[in-house]
This record gives sequence, structure tokens and C-alpha cells, in this order.
Amino acid sequence: MTRTLTAGLDGSPESLAAADWAAREAVLRDLPLRLVNASEWQAPAYAPATGLGVPTPPRDLQHAAAQRLLDEARAHIAGRHPGLRIDVEDVPGLPVQALLTAAEESELLVLGSRGLSRVTGFLLGSVSLAVLAGSERPVVVVRPTGPGEQNRPADDPAGTRPAANHVRSDVVLGLDLDKPDDTVIDFAFHAASRHAARLRVVHGWTLPPYLYGGDLMPELDADLGGRVRNELAEVLRPWQEKFPGVAVSTQITVGGAGPHLVEASHDAALVVVGRRIRRAAVGTHIGPVTQALLHHGTAPVAVVPHD
Repeated sequence: MTRTLTAGLDGSPESLAAADWAAREAVLRDLPLRLVNASEWQAPAYAPATGLGVPTPPRDLQHAAAQRLLDEARAHIAGRHPGLRIDVEDVPGLPVQALLTAAEESELLVLGSRGLSRVTGFLLGSVSLAVLAGSERPVVVVRPTGPGEQNRPADDPAGTRPAANHVRSDVVLGLDLDKPDDTVIDFAFHAASRHAARLRVVHGWTLPPYLYGGDLMPELDADLGGRVRNELAEVLRPWQEKFPGVAVSTQITVGGAGPHLVEASHDAALVVVGRRIRRAAVGTHIGPVTQALLHHGTAPVAVVPHD
């Protein structure tokens, strides 16, 4: 099967932003781009206030609307990336399962997200969340960019350099030292190398239980912090040797990494986090750090599943 990069479309501004990001990434990876839409409509799980049912459009009308959406998105992206191969497909099935299948067939799946609703405070985009929680392939979730990031320099049609008025430079990696996973670290280093970006590694560590409720003695604080820094350096050393062209900086914080990753996302090109694959019979989840990023972060978030 041909290696490909896939973006899911549903006609929303968020999914179109995701398709634009996916196109730039496909250019950098020298991969074809596949745009997919699952046009099968799902009946609402609730009864309308009017008491009247919501009719489902005939399948041929659903398919025609999906094809129109895909063709328009392909024309838009082809205008920005003339040499990029772009395939489109109206995939069968309901959105979540269709996108999970598309992810299995792709090197990377890119989806849009609306982030946090300013009105209700709830995270919007249930399809993206369900795919993110169920996929065993890397998924990037993209928020729409501000107006300043829509205008790329004429000599940078692929969008590999950030817009002048809003510089997004670093690739940020949230790293768990308890169980550092090579798949996640490898993804982050490759991304930084591909984007010619610095890799900023953020690790949050927790104080031992017996130290809660009191202030650390300065010498003990320095000793514990030094141990964490040395452990982080040991984990990163072989990767820095493998990627000598990638500049690496580290940020060690006491407490959870979520708020610090959210802050780092405001000027990051990409934030990379891991998600442990759980094949339990009931339920899936994406973890509190990823939840915080999807609620409040602004940069694209790459969620890399691992065992």
C-alpha cells in the first residue's frame, strides 16, 4: 500500500484548517495527501423539541454533497501546492469508524478541533475525540489559525516557515520519565528535524509523598531537581546523537505538565504527547494532559499511541 497522509473533512472551518496543515506536512514528508469524508449521516440520539423527527437525506444526496466538499477542498489545496498529489474519497460508514479505518491505512491522520466552547465550556468535536481515543496510529488535531497565520510568504508556498507576525517555532514534546516511550520521542525528533525547528522537552515531576505539606530544604530541592535533570539528559542523549542537527532545550517543572504544555503551545509549531493504548472492553480515554491541550492549547497537537 502506498504511504499516505490523511485528513478528515466535514465542511467545518476546523476540518479545512486541518486539511491545510496536512497538505504542508505532506509536502515536507514527500507523501501524497488523501482527503476523506464520511458522508453517512447519523440520526440524532435525542428527540427534537418540536417532537418531529429529523429526516435523513437520501444516500445519493449525501454522496453528492460529500463529493462537492472534497472537490472544492482539493482545488483549494492544489492551488497552494501545485506539485502535491491529492486523492479524495467519500468513505463508507459513520464518521468515527470510517476515520479509524482511514487512520489504520495512513502514516498520519489529521483532524480539526474547535477547542473549548466560549459559551458552555465544553470541548467540542466529539468525532475527533472518539477517533483520538481509539486510534492506534498517530493523530494530529488542528485548531483554526488566526488571520495572521493564513498569509504565507510568496517564497514559502508550502508554509514551512511561520508567518512574520506570529512566529511558531519550536516543536514541543511532553515527556513522561516514568515510562518514556521511544515511539513518542522518535516522532518528536523527526518532526523537529523535518521542520528545521528546536525541540523543547517539557517534563513535570511530582514531589515524593513525604515532602508534601512542608517546604523543601534548599539542598534537598537542588538534589532532587538535579537527579531529574540527569535522568532526562540520559533519556535524550541517544536521540540527540541520532539527530545532531536538532537543537534541544529542556524544561523541568514541579507538578503536572499540562499547564506548561498549554503555555508552550502558544508559540509552538507542534506539541507532541503520547497516549498509552488500552484495549479494554469498556471505554477509552486520552488522559488529562491531552485533554488540557485540546481544551486550551493553540498549536496543533500530535497524539502518538504506544504500548
